[in-house]
Order: sequence, then structure tokens, then C-alpha cells
Amino acid sequence: MNEKPVFSHEQLGMKTVTRRQFLKYSGVSAAAATSILSVDEIASAAVTRPLPLGTPILVVVTLYGGNDGLNTVIPYQDPAYYTARPGLTYKPETLLPLSDGMALNASMTGFKSLWDSQKVAIIRGVGYPKPDRSHFSSMAIWQTGSPQNHLNTGWLGRWLDSQPIDPMTAISLGSVLPPLLAGTKQSGSALPLGGLSIPNGQIGKACVRLSAKSQNDNPLMAAAATSMRNLFNLSGSITPVLAQPAPFADDLPTVAGGNAGGDSNLSQQLNLVAKLIAAGSPTKIWSVSLGGFDTHANEANAQATLLGTVSSSIAKFLSQMNASGRSKDITVMVYSEFGRRVKGNGSDGTDHGTAGSMFLIGDRVQGGMYGDQPSLTKLIDGDLAVTTDFRDVYSSVIDSVLLTPAEKILNNWSGRVKAFKPV
Repeated sequence: MNEKPVFSHEQLGMKTVTRRQFLKYSGVSAAAATSILSVDEIASAAVTRPLPLGTPILVVVTLYGGNDGLNTVIPYQDPAYYTARPGLTYKPETLLPLSDGMALNASMTGFKSLWDSQKVAIIRGVGYPKPDRSHFSSMAIWQTGSPQNHLNTGWLGRWLDSQPIDPMTAISLGSVLPPLLAGTKQSGSALPLGGLSIPNGQIGKACVRLSAKSQNDNPLMAAAATSMRNLFNLSGSITPVLAQPAPFADDLPTVAGGNAGGDSNLSQQLNLVAKLIAAGSPTKIWSVSLGGFDTHANEANAQATLLGTVSSSIAKFLSQMNASGRSKDITVMVYSEFGRRVKGNGSDGTDHGTAGSMFLIGDRVQGGMYGDQPSLTKLIDGDLAVTTDFRDVYSSVIDSVLLTPAEKILNNWSGRVKAFKPV
């Protein structure tokens, strides 16, 4: 939240600035006010109404750009894999073998460790009918959970609509709320990665003055003033939490004295989530993301680096949850808007495809392979066949993690992936 203010120090310092001018300069809207409040109250809510231990928590990881599933969960014993994409494949001896003739990308050692502990469910061939290869259209389909009909709400936003109104229930890391958390009655909240930057000095004093109650305020002006007032009153609550170290991941290997795996934007997001979960934030859904998966060229190295980031960041996060005592509550879901085409494109990359792999990770997950592996020779317009509808996965998550009948959220969808342990 280090944006330049749209009003000047001199303007705010002037005693003649009115509420109407303040609203005009700042562009405050009712929605923006709600978003600011929900961000600032997180730490305070963690203290006053912490999430009870044993409450399931869903962490959604979105991989933007279309992750190549064939180079993530690799059919390394299938000769067709090597024939279809020369220059893009990996030597079998470098991979991390799983089962069913599949292996993980060599960079995903964190996931391999979790797999060996039976905490990773890999769902293969995931997609939806009549796939769309547009990033925007396909991501809209995945986030609304509606392949056939255009909806203005996200699948998790519709779940939020079924819950008591509370801006803490679902939080996305970043300054923009993803569509999957948009509901009709309520939506999730956004938490900017930089945290809160509260004005001080003359600007801060002017903002405090403008936030004072007034009987002459209309509803919008009153909401804006209340938002600003609460921002100052509660900002002291979240700052100490953000300043605290995250739970220490003491069961990961160390390199040069630190946990293995370099820092990344995804790692930073999950580190902040770990802090707030450990503090008791009353949040049941967290959304984080990583971009860069649109690998049209030089894919092998670039994707391996990204997958290593995903693997190490999530492994570290789950280790932090072990230290916090919340590990049994956490389920991580990883998805992307589509896979890539089977054949390479001549630029050492791959183009937009259809089916890909999803991951469900955590103590509540029954580890293993789910869904049929699409054939590499029986293609549909050069693409992998979809063998698992993503709504099967969503429904299972809604049932088993959010503890809500999925039919109410996904228009009576009946498919399931039985990847969770019985409760």
C-alpha cells in the first residue's frame, strides 16, 4: 500500500478541507472502505475471536498462465512423452518417481517428501467440457466454477454467501480480490502484501480530524469517516503480528544454516498466511497465487524453477503449520487455468492446452493418484482428453473442508473425487 496519495500534504494540512473534498480527493467508495476495514481488523479479530482449533482451513494456490501438467506430473515411462516433445523432456533418472509410471519434476522435492508421507493427492486429467484456451476465459470458468453459464460470482464467493457476514472469513493476499471470492451478499477481503502504511505527521493529524463523527454526514460519508477512524484505531493491532517471526519450520533440511528453498513472492504470501493462522485469525479460506506459467519458450528450465518455488513454499508453509499446532486443520489446493499442448511448439516451449493436474495437500488428504491419466496418443484436436471435471474436485473440497453440501454451491453437481480421509 505504498501508492502515492491523490491529495497533497498542503491540501490535507488546510483547515478548510471538508469531508466532501476529502471523499473527492481520496476516491473513497463503500466497497473500498469495507476492504480497508477487513484488512486492518485481521490481527484484532485474531485476538478477540480466534478460530477454534480443529476448524478446517482451505488455502487456494492459483498458478496463473497455464501450468504444463505433463512436465509437472510426468508420465516418464511412456515413450510417447519423449516422442511428442523433444528438447522439453527430462532424463528419467533425474525425476522423482511416484506410482503408476508417473514422476514429479526434479525440482519438486518438497512435494515428494509430502507424497511419501501420504499427504498429497494428485488428480490427473482435470479440466471441463468444451475447453477454452484463452487465459481470461478459462480462468473465469475455473474461478466461477461454471463452464456452461456465465456467472458473476466465484464458487467460493457463493459459499461465502451461505455463511454469516464476516469480512474475515476469506482473505486473498494481494491488492486485488480474485473473482473466486466474489459473492452476491458478501465477498472475501484483500490483504496487500506490503501490509498497512498509516499516515503520520501533519497528514496523519488531518486524516484523524477528517475521520471524526459528524451528524451532517450522509451514509457514504459516514462510512468513509468510520473506515478512516477504525483504520487508525486498529492499525496498532496488526502491526505487532506482522512484525513477529513466522512459526519456525524445523523439520525441513537446511542449506547454509537456513531452510532449503529460496524466498519468493509465493513464499512471502504463505509466510504471512502462516503468521496470521498461528495468531488465530478467524479465517477459513486463504487465497495466494504465483504467475509466470505461460511457457511458450524455454520451458524446461523456467517451469522447473517455478515448480520448485511452489513445492518449497508449500512444504515450508505446512512445516510452519506443524509448529503452530494447526497442521491437522490445513488443506492446500493447487490449480491452474489449463494445461499445455502435448507437442512442443518449436521454441522449446508449449502452447495453450486443456487438461492438467491438480494437487490436494494436507493431513486431511488421502494421498495417492486420482483420475485416469489421459492418453498421449489418443488426443482431441492435439490436446489431452479431460478425464476429471474440476467440479468433482471443488465439490469434494466444499464437502470435506468447508463442511457444506456442495450441491448448494455448484448447481447440484454430483461428482466427487474421494481424496479425503473419512471424518
